[in-house]
Amino acid sequence: MTEAEEDFSALPLPDRFVHKNWKVRKEGYEAAAKEFDIAASEADPVVRQFIQDSGIWKGVVADSNVAAQQEGLGALCSFLQIAGTQGCIRTRGHTITSIVEKGLSSTRPAAKQKALEALLLYIELDKPDPVIEELIPILSHKQPKIIAATLSALTSIYHAYGCKTVEPKPILKVLPKVFGHADKNVRAEAQNLSVELYRWLKEAMKPLFWNDLKPVQQQDMDKLFEKVKDEPPPKQERLLRSQQAIRDAAPVGGVDEDGYVEEEDEVAIDLEPEYVAVDVMPLIPKDFSERLASSKWKDRKEALDDLQKAINHAKIADGQFNELISGLAKCMKDANIAVVTAAANCIEIFAKGLRKGFAKYRSTVMSSMMERLKEKKQSVTDAIAAALDAVFASTSFGDCLEEILEFLKHKNPQVKLESTRFLIRCLKTTREAPDAAQVKSISEAATKLLTESQEVQRSAGAEVLGTLWKIMGDRIMGAHLDGLDEIRKTKIKEYYESAEVKAKYKPKPVAPPKAAAPPPQQKKLFGQKKANQAAHAAKKPAPKAAPPPPPPPPPQEEPAPPPARPSVSKLAAPKSGLAAPSGSLRLQKRGPGAAAPPASSPKRPVASPPLEEPPTPAAPKLGLGGRGLAGRPLGKPAAPVAEAPAPTPQAYGLSVVERAELEDLRSEVERLRRQNEEMRNERLKLTSEIHELQNQNAQLIEDHTRDILTIKAKETQLVRSRSDFEASEQTVQNQQREVDRLKRELSRQVRATSPAPLDVSEQILADTSGVNGTGTGRFGDSGYGGGDLYRRNRSYMTQPQSPGSEGKENVNFDGLSRSASNRSGKLSPMRGGAGSHVSTSYNSSSSSTTLGGRMSPAETAGGVSVVSAGGAAAGGAESWKRAAEVTQNLKARIELMKVRHHLSGTRDSRDGGKEHGG
Repeated sequence: MTEAEEDFSALPLPDRFVHKNWKVRKEGYEAAAKEFDIAASEADPVVRQFIQDSGIWKGVVADSNVAAQQEGLGALCSFLQIAGTQGCIRTRGHTITSIVEKGLSSTRPAAKQKALEALLLYIELDKPDPVIEELIPILSHKQPKIIAATLSALTSIYHAYGCKTVEPKPILKVLPKVFGHADKNVRAEAQNLSVELYRWLKEAMKPLFWNDLKPVQQQDMDKLFEKVKDEPPPKQERLLRSQQAIRDAAPVGGVDEDGYVEEEDEVAIDLEPEYVAVDVMPLIPKDFSERLASSKWKDRKEALDDLQKAINHAKIADGQFNELISGLAKCMKDANIAVVTAAANCIEIFAKGLRKGFAKYRSTVMSSMMERLKEKKQSVTDAIAAALDAVFASTSFGDCLEEILEFLKHKNPQVKLESTRFLIRCLKTTREAPDAAQVKSISEAATKLLTESQEVQRSAGAEVLGTLWKIMGDRIMGAHLDGLDEIRKTKIKEYYESAEVKAKYKPKPVAPPKAAAPPPQQKKLFGQKKANQAAHAAKKPAPKAAPPPPPPPPPQEEPAPPPARPSVSKLAAPKSGLAAPSGSLRLQKRGPGAAAPPASSPKRPVASPPLEEPPTPAAPKLGLGGRGLAGRPLGKPAAPVAEAPAPTPQAYGLSVVERAELEDLRSEVERLRRQNEEMRNERLKLTSEIHELQNQNAQLIEDHTRDILTIKAKETQLVRSRSDFEASEQTVQNQQREVDRLKRELSRQVRATSPAPLDVSEQILADTSGVNGTGTGRFGDSGYGGGDLYRRNRSYMTQPQSPGSEGKENVNFDGLSRSASNRSGKLSPMRGGAGSHVSTSYNSSSSSTTLGGRMSPAETAGGVSVVSAGGAAAGGAESWKRAAEVTQNLKARIELMKVRHHLSGTRDSRDGGKEHGG
């Protein structure tokens, strides 16, 4: 085995890559990765070998063994890091599909990570378009897990490089298809990709795919978008190699004139769908101009409608539309608002279809449309505003600004207001920041609007300043806002914080100051910079090796003071009027060793030691005395020149000190400026927070007061309800007591007026005879001889008294009722039960009255007992109203009983008289 392993390790790497043993392949991948990591460049033989044999990588990333595949993906990443663009271009056609199908869908997380890193490297080394073109067909794969892995990889790609680097339109076009996939994992990854794209594109992405989604899917996506809607704009996390080269070539820490770091220009993301331009001239009706000039508004409206149908295309081919546009501009003055609205719609379609080609027609229609903004009907102003926005999109901000500012001074308030709103929309959508002159004009016009009498005009002016402030920044707008009061500044600050703009002012870098033109001698000296530096380097050891000469001691005493003396003279010179011009100062700063500037600088006499010695030939010999190169003798030997280098370090030391002090002062100024700016921003932030807290406090107080009033109202309602409940309870108790009292009274009256048992049988006999049809309605008129029958049945109908009946007779009403029922064929009222006591009483009363008889007291008592029993059985189920009705019925029956008792007495006396007479 050892020999076999040694033989395997001795094999070339390409042979080990294709070996049938997976362990050999795995070791070969590991060895290749190490070789790639230590390679110096893509020209290394190992790297070059795999660049030329690029097809071998297809088997590496699609290795059948997962362990070997993982190492193979790692080897590919190491190869791409060193192979550069050439290795990327040669291998990506063989590997991307296999990376997705085998690597991204692998069961090993490490393999997935390396596969994703390989895709990101393919994008980084060249450009993203070829990689995206390879990934889009995989979204139609038959295996859902591969589609889900591809969508996840696309999400990572857009997260790393952003939509400004990777074109989003091809992916947005295929999103509806994956949203309709049957697998839930695919749909979930599609949602994640959509959210990532929304972070970069916001609402601009919806027109490309939103209408193809189902309403339920739209609702779900809106909920997901709401979570990331307020996040700050994302930034690109990884750069392409081309972008890295630009970044490395750019000056590090480049700052503008105010000390702010310059940012790269924002790249606009083009999400405009691709349309084919349509030539609409043949589609326009030939008689359009004649119909548009008709005196009938309906004809003009129909002509404009036909024109709108003819030109209603997303992209219009350029043509000669001067006559059409002029006719539409005239329609803006039409008296009929329907014609005006139709003309505005046509202008909007033309502007959107022609795009930049519509810029030449702007001056024809813009003024007439803005003049028509005086219309108070909202539908008309909306149509004109949409047309104005389309016209502005086809032109530039500078082209439209002059006319907009003129209409901000219009005498009609409606025109002024709508023009201000149009300016606000222009500021929010423009991608070019206005220049200083335009900022001044806009600020002056908006400041005048702040003094208008109408609040809506003042708010519009504040929004203009706030939006402009968002574009230009604090430094530019500070001068235009200083004269305003705090209330207006607060209002402008609110609009500044809520404004969303696309343009951002970036100050132009200040060119380095140009040095003053030196004299010809100085030019020649600066031209010999390298030569002078070499000469100084060669001459410096000479003074150290020759201490005997007398001239060196004064310069040796002088070097310590010069750093302080020149600085004092430098600071004191401006006060005494001896300051050097700025050009000379810059010349000293940029010159080699500050040799030439002392010729014109007043500081030279102060710091130059040769002035203390009577002979001064040494300075001119080196050109350091201010006389130029003409005074330097060319034929002198090098020995006397060696005594003169002493002023050189002094002059050079002075320039270094000056330069250091100047840099310190500049840094101090920048530091103070930044501190001032930070303090100003902090003050504005604190002020806004104070106002916000005050508003919140007022809102809380208002809410608290409202809650207290609500609680008091509820308490009042509760008290009223309680009092109503107590009153109702009292009424029910009173009614109940009244019912009880009436029942007791009724019982006493029944006992007091109860007749003898004779009357009961008499009544029953009368009822029986009336039912059988043998009587004539009067008891005494019976066909059987009522007196004899009465006497015969009297003993039969009377029953013995019960000891506990208190003088009442117990009459068998059930038997009587049954017999009567059998004779008449009708059910006796007494068999109706307790539930029919009212109808029973009324029926018995009417029958007894008709037959001339009377109701038996026992029957009455029985009826009362039935009522009482029914009332006891029902208990509290009956309401007091029912009790009142029963009471009234009882009172009526009592009165009826009294009448019958009186009639019974009269009848008895009459019957007695007849018997005596007979």
